[in-house]
Amino acid sequence: MKLKNLLLSAFFLFVVANGIAQQKTYCNPINVDYGYCPIPNFVTQGKHRATADPVIVNFKGKYFLFSTNQWGYWWSDNMLNWNFVYRKFLKSDSKVYDELCAPAAFVMKGELYLIGSTHGPNFALYKTKDGTKDDWEIAVDNLKVGAWDPGFLYDEEKDKLFLYWGSSNEFPILGTEINTKTLQSDGYVKPLISLHPEDHGWERFGEYNDNAFLQPFMEGAWVTKYNNKYYLQYGAPATEFSGYADGVFVSKDPLDGFAYQSHNPFSYKPGGFARGAGHGATYQDNFGNWWHVSTVILGQKNNFERRIGIWPAGFDQDDVLYCNTAYGDYPTFLPQKNANHIKGLFTGWMLLNYNKPVQVSSTLGGFQPNFAVDEDLKTYWSARSGGKNEWFQTDLGEVATVNAIQINYADQDVAFMGKTLDKFHQYKILMSNDGKKWTTLIDKSNNKTDVPHDYIELDKPVQTRYLKIENGTIPSGKFALSGFRVFGKGAGKAPEMVQNFMVLRADPKKFGERRSSWIRWQQNNEADGYVIYFGKSPDKLYGSIMVYGKNDYFFTGMDRTDAYYFQIEAFNANGISKRTEVIKVE
Repeated sequence: MKLKNLLLSAFFLFVVANGIAQQKTYCNPINVDYGYCPIPNFVTQGKHRATADPVIVNFKGKYFLFSTNQWGYWWSDNMLNWNFVYRKFLKSDSKVYDELCAPAAFVMKGELYLIGSTHGPNFALYKTKDGTKDDWEIAVDNLKVGAWDPGFLYDEEKDKLFLYWGSSNEFPILGTEINTKTLQSDGYVKPLISLHPEDHGWERFGEYNDNAFLQPFMEGAWVTKYNNKYYLQYGAPATEFSGYADGVFVSKDPLDGFAYQSHNPFSYKPGGFARGAGHGATYQDNFGNWWHVSTVILGQKNNFERRIGIWPAGFDQDDVLYCNTAYGDYPTFLPQKNANHIKGLFTGWMLLNYNKPVQVSSTLGGFQPNFAVDEDLKTYWSARSGGKNEWFQTDLGEVATVNAIQINYADQDVAFMGKTLDKFHQYKILMSNDGKKWTTLIDKSNNKTDVPHDYIELDKPVQTRYLKIENGTIPSGKFALSGFRVFGKGAGKAPEMVQNFMVLRADPKKFGERRSSWIRWQQNNEADGYVIYFGKSPDKLYGSIMVYGKNDYFFTGMDRTDAYYFQIEAFNANGISKRTEVIKVE
């Protein structure tokens, strides 16, 4: 058997000092061996890891994860341990860098199908009966539609297959029926939905939906059938921005009559460490619960430097599609029976070292130590080398209960492009109550896997004040961290409820910008940050925005004609405050 068929890399596994334990949680960005960007003109500001446009499908009880330009894909039987299968799908005579760009996958009649984006009829549609190894065969040699950002829906009840596609700031999302025997369109193509940024603030171009010098992009079509309705999901306004989100139109017909869901965007995460929740896919776990996988924006070395996030999702009692991203980059429970995804799967373990004191072995230029604890994925600390003498230390400020740690490596002076195999990270994490006497908490000095966003849930919580990570081996470049994040519970009190919460918006009867509002509140001296909840009904506050270290926020993602409801809560290392009363803003 070829070597590439044997290269299965397991992730989210960890070694603590007394052995291996089974995790019950994960933390975004998810920890898979992201390949390095293979496109030369995208790495002029530094080589880096990148992927986006993820799709997860549940096939025979296993989760298959496909994303842009990975020269392969991952599968898992529990959404915890992700195994990589090396496979190139691009034809040998193709003259492009994109391998699988914004791939589409679907299950039909016991087989898993896969294709990448293409502007012409020169990309094969593949299929497999297994997929846990490289056993793919060509189902149709050339998909004549030539779909970019494709998404398929096989309607099992009707035994019909539909294709949706489009990525443009000019043209709409298109749809067509695919003949299940020929696996080609019979030629009828219909425009389905377009953006309306003049009405929907969140669809406006720009990092804050207000520097709109370009028309926004509509892309990333994905359709889910639920209760005999078709939920056509799409990404906007562009994949470069933290406000990248997914909205949805709903219809009773797979190719006609789609209406904008009032509660949009349904997948949205403009604040926190892992920002952005656009261009994704909605799928069910093995317990029947819904999830949404989507693109997380990094954008430090290139506009298209991105990661992957997975969020609890679902349909409420009124068939509204929602996605719960509140505390979505904190430790989150994995799939479980009878889960309440509206309430969320957040463990309640708080971030213990936000902007707390740090010490380091060395510092490269302006990549300052505190960048590793500022809750910004774009900023990072870098040591002067990638040697074993480099270390990073964080002070929690007091002895606290530690449940989990996430190590987010940054790319500084890395050498690779494309997919690399047999690369790995090795390190040790030590703990101390006085900063002088240290004991080993986590020993990964013999690790043989690539873990760029390693997340370790401790088998048993520990009490400690200081934590130090000592570098062993890294795949390439300098020892650099964008986030050394420690989770658990502090020994103090949670903040009091936020006071003087208000939302300022233009009066509907007067001239003004109705898609934006200015949210303000009294600064809470005990808070690290705040979570603002919003929605168009007081019982459907599905949207959330995480804000650190400020007492105001300009919310530019509102729909122009509708009233909104808001709440806010404060949080710190010790817990979360009581929420304010819900306020209505016309």
